Amino acid sequence: MSKVELKTISLEEIEALAVGAWILGTGGGGSPYLGLLNLRRLYAEGHRVQLMSPLDLDDEDWVAVVSNMGAPLVGQERLADSRNIARAVRMQEEINGIKFRAVMSVEIGGGNGVQALMAAAHLGIPVVDADCMGRAFPEAQMTSVAIGDLRPYPCTLYDPRGIEAVVTKVPSWKWMERASRKICVEMGSIASTSKAPRTGREVKDWGIHFTTTKAIRIGRAVQEANRRHEDPIAALLSTEGGKKLFTGKIVDVARRTTEGFLRGSAMVDGSDADRGTKLTLSFQNEWIVAWRGEEAIATSPDLICVLDSVNGHGVGTETVRYGQRVTVVALPAPAVLTSPRGLEFVGPRAFGYDLDYRSLFAPAEAGA
Repeated sequence: MSKVELKTISLEEIEALAVGAWILGTGGGGSPYLGLLNLRRLYAEGHRVQLMSPLDLDDEDWVAVVSNMGAPLVGQERLADSRNIARAVRMQEEINGIKFRAVMSVEIGGGNGVQALMAAAHLGIPVVDADCMGRAFPEAQMTSVAIGDLRPYPCTLYDPRGIEAVVTKVPSWKWMERASRKICVEMGSIASTSKAPRTGREVKDWGIHFTTTKAIRIGRAVQEANRRHEDPIAALLSTEGGKKLFTGKIVDVARRTTEGFLRGSAMVDGSDADRGTKLTLSFQNEWIVAWRGEEAIATSPDLICVLDSVNGHGVGTETVRYGQRVTVVALPAPAVLTSPRGLEFVGPRAFGYDLDYRSLFAPAEAGA
């Protein structure tokens, strides 16, 4: 094992991470707030979490890939406990007879952006500055490692009532999604999971790098703008090269929890330059398509982010409500997601929409 430089993450950076991860969650991944409360407690008890570059991993190192799986709405009711995600990682070590060098989140978006830190605090291993989505997505096959056709199994699932489950082998990533989702639903539509272990080489080749520091950067930009009484959304767009899509008030929300997902739509009545028009947002845990009338003006994998118009914080699909003043923006997606193969996994058709992906950040033919 080579000696690498590890950076201790400060509590101030964790606070910023929670803000940035909620924005990168594109409405999903669960709210980071409960995870943030866990980390505040862990830091008060003396725990510290260290961050390492994915490029510093040895090829033979083992990396745990973690997330909470399920419907975000359920996460509002079942409080987070950092010991649950740590147990899911230990299950992988016991089953495979390995020792993890580090841990990383499957998705930087939402509450899952802090799950790796919660596990690391208990396990005493660093967090890799990377994930497998660069945002949040609802299904197990919607990852860079699935796009890279890496092995999808085994997957461990843990429930705080003492239920431990393992999906030992499946023929494909879609089958991993189907099998693990069924277990998750039986656990109450939420479970702590440790995905198929990844080697250092796999993380270097197929991980989406430096997304933890990206989330911290985004969070700091929004926090600093708020402290200066400046426009936090303008600060975000300037920092990340995003585009404003729509501004208005939420006037209708329809959502339901089904098959372990939160599905539905939200309608925004335009204000300012958008007065007299409406925007409809379709979601499956995350915001997937933004419609102005019959026209889809933004689609996955571009990041569709609904933000509080005053403080610039993310608004989740489980927390969006009538009367909220929101600004809808788009941020560019990682290149692996917009590749022809990536679009098979995370493009509009992967969610059942008969739409061609047209990036807001490239010529119209990009990704076609």
